[in-house]
Amino acid sequence: MWREAAARAAGAQHLPAGALYVVATPIGNLADLSLRALHVLHGVDAIACEDTRHTTPLLRHFGIDKPLLAVHEHNEREAAQGVIVRLQRGERVAYVSDAGTPAVSDPGARLVAAVREAGAGVVPIPGASSATAALSVAGDTHAGGFCFVGFLPTKPRELDEALRTVAARPMSQVLFESPHRIEALARALAQACPDRTLTVARELTKQFETIVTLTTQALPNWLAADAHRRKGEFVLVLHAPLHAGDDDGLARAEPLLRALIQALPLKQAVALLAEHTGVPRNALYERALALRATGGGSV
Repeated sequence: MWREAAARAAGAQHLPAGALYVVATPIGNLADLSLRALHVLHGVDAIACEDTRHTTPLLRHFGIDKPLLAVHEHNEREAAQGVIVRLQRGERVAYVSDAGTPAVSDPGARLVAAVREAGAGVVPIPGASSATAALSVAGDTHAGGFCFVGFLPTKPRELDEALRTVAARPMSQVLFESPHRIEALARALAQACPDRTLTVARELTKQFETIVTLTTQALPNWLAADAHRRKGEFVLVLHAPLHAGDDDGLARAEPLLRALIQALPLKQAVALLAEHTGVPRNALYERALALRATGGGSV
């Protein structure tokens, strides 16, 4: 039974009264809900949530029956006061967003700020995050940290300005996008920062999860090649730019790289070219992966 397993995993952990528990929930796969999260959700007095229609089935699946409080982007400031009243009575309240970690491109930040201002405790219960999941499989060997961007503006002028900022940053950047806007973003990225390496993570943890690394210029055609690729929620990891010297050398080496990965295993082709050109092996490997994803080579 999960309840006993969760209690054993949590050990003798005390759940302080009068505290808000910010709980990460699955981004698609129910098995990603941690035993600690289950322990907390079972032990609190009430659960505040972004949308009761999303949270109710999750709780029902695990046999959890608690009062639900709607706290979403349209009422967060006002609803926070109701949560604070409960905390001041000594209740334990959990907060969950529709999926993933609350307050990361989801509601929750205003609630947390209000609770802290009122003098109550806030306890993070970590778990699923689409941003860190995508970063973990991007393989950006040039990154010196990352920047979380989330959803970009929709208005053309604001979008152009945001993309100029994105293109200029020296680290990995994590972007979110919805299915009805992904094609427009793909075209904008190809124009704003052509030939940058990009990892596309679609429908993470779900049945039709897709992860591919390619160049920004190749993304519009990759999306257009299959209608299914334009469905679902997207996390994009824009890789850190290469150093100027590496970028120039990579551009000169790319024609030979295309030929080599047609004839040799990818690792062997990369090692051979790195030895003879001096271009960093990591840069060649990333470009080889991008070429393979867009049909520019095979292994």
